[in-house]
Amino acid sequence: MLLKISAPAIANPVATLINESLATGYIPKLWKTARVVPIHKSGDITLVSNYRPISLLPVMSKVLEKCVYTQLRDYYQYWNYLTPDQSGFRPNHSTTTALLKVCNDIQAGMEQGNLTGAIFLDFAKAFDTVDHGILLEKLKNSGIGDRTLTWFQSYVSDRSQYVSISGSSSLPLPVTCGVPQGSILGPLLFTIFINDLPNVCKASTVHMYADDTVIYTSKPNLRQLEAVLQEQFTEVEKWIKNNKLFLNTDKTVTMLFGTAPKLHKLQNPHLCVGTKSNGTLTTVTSLKYLGMWLDPNLSFGPHIEKLSTKLYPKLGALYRNKSCLSPAVRKQIVQQMLMPAIDYGDVVYAAGISICCTICFLTAGLRQDLFLYRAPSLG
Repeated sequence: MLLKISAPAIANPVATLINESLATGYIPKLWKTARVVPIHKSGDITLVSNYRPISLLPVMSKVLEKCVYTQLRDYYQYWNYLTPDQSGFRPNHSTTTALLKVCNDIQAGMEQGNLTGAIFLDFAKAFDTVDHGILLEKLKNSGIGDRTLTWFQSYVSDRSQYVSISGSSSLPLPVTCGVPQGSILGPLLFTIFINDLPNVCKASTVHMYADDTVIYTSKPNLRQLEAVLQEQFTEVEKWIKNNKLFLNTDKTVTMLFGTAPKLHKLQNPHLCVGTKSNGTLTTVTSLKYLGMWLDPNLSFGPHIEKLSTKLYPKLGALYRNKSCLSPAVRKQIVQQMLMPAIDYGDVVYAAGISICCTICFLTAGLRQDLFLYRAPSLG
């Protein structure tokens, strides 16, 4: 806010600083020092694992990054460089578009009488483990010139961070890998880093939302499906090793999709995909993917059940306190607390949302006049 107010007075000096940084390929070290503030998520407040680190960078560094980000984004858009298999950090894309893509492909396989096998990858701290040398090499291979590459070399090197809590601060420590957390350029740089992953999966489909990656393919029978997925997963493991990332094999799972009759015919409706450590990926029958629970038939039954369970307490509290709330307040509560949960992904499971809402309203014993508000999606 202070920068906006003082913009008429400082615009020219700031522009000079930014141009000088771009011309010399140098970023002041102070602009690359992050203050990390731990925010408690839940659970025992004495456990470090129950805190989420929030990285705060100097405002001036973000002004510089925004200028570079705009040019870099426009450059990749002009040359159509970024893979269409990435929905994260892209305009006109979201978790909903990613869900639509994946679910539509799976349903298309069902309509053709095929089984669809999917591997949901779980990277361990993907953003924090990006190797700077590999990132710079990928920037160079994407057509970035030497002068700009020098600037990015300065951007990722000699960074540091310190923790600030309750008025006390730790000593700064160097950050030797990863894209800068809390930065403007970080998400785009990670997208560039992971951009070539789909190239190693030529016999299957890959879709990504940032680091949330799913690999899937459809085949008439289980044996063919396992063979293809095993081959693809082996190639993905090689790519992960070459790019110095880490895969959490305990949380990387497989899922088998198909119509109920098709799956019922299988004696063992599980996928057998081995890892390089001679382990086997776990096959699950329900999975939360980008905020939506998937099941083998894509009936969205588990999602509707969990959504209903989540809404029951809120609906009950609203019903018990309806006499204390005006119609305007009740409408606002519904719009801000209930409808976002119901509306999320409704285009993916449109047939189930009316069922979900009916269950919620009938089970909670709510009358129509409780809310005096009726959204179109409620039927």
